[in-house]
Amino acid sequence: MRILLAEDDETLGELTEHQLKRQYHVVDWMNDGLQAKEAIASGRYDVYVLDWMLPEMTGLELVREIRRKEDHTPILLLTARDAVQDRVEGLRAGADDYMIKPFAFEELEARLFALFRRQDRGYQSSDTFTLGDITVHLKRYEVTRRETVIVLTRREFQLLVCLMRHAGQVLSREQLLDQVWGLASEVTLNVVDATIRLLRKKMDGPYETKYIQSVYGAGYRFMISGE
Repeated sequence: MRILLAEDDETLGELTEHQLKRQYHVVDWMNDGLQAKEAIASGRYDVYVLDWMLPEMTGLELVREIRRKEDHTPILLLTARDAVQDRVEGLRAGADDYMIKPFAFEELEARLFALFRRQDRGYQSSDTFTLGDITVHLKRYEVTRRETVIVLTRREFQLLVCLMRHAGQVLSREQLLDQVWGLASEVTLNVVDATIRLLRKKMDGPYETKYIQSVYGAGYRFMISGE
């Protein structure tokens, strides 16, 4: 899933982003409500995870703004407020679900999948998805193309999943570095290029159809046949 996370607590935000990325979700983390509002206006997300007490613009105000614009993307509110009237207020404003801090990350992900499935967007399962003749088995760290198993390193696997999750979209080297390695890592952009070359050799080398494309001056994209 592509997730917008708005959380001003640095520790919780960083940890939540890390845990969700470990499950191969794409996460854009914002520190305040105005940043989140701008990201929502310019991006396309599968679910919004909003802290209630955000600076600049609260999560509740964001919920009302999102629904006012007839954006029906699922919204999950995070808050330390546990009074019934608070939960009712959040749900009546337009939130789809509500979690009280502290929470278990396993439960958070389960709730996000439940919200996503309700949208009926063609989601196949939390374990397996297919594009073209490539099938990815997330839990088994396995990739097949035309039923042939292709052995990838962990980073190659994560890079492929990231590209496939954004099929048709150009991702810059910086975006790939953030999503796969994390911006805090000491990995350079040259490592991104080198990993792309290795991944392309394994995934596309023996086949007529080439999925992983370079876009000069912009980055890389996974392009399925016919697009």
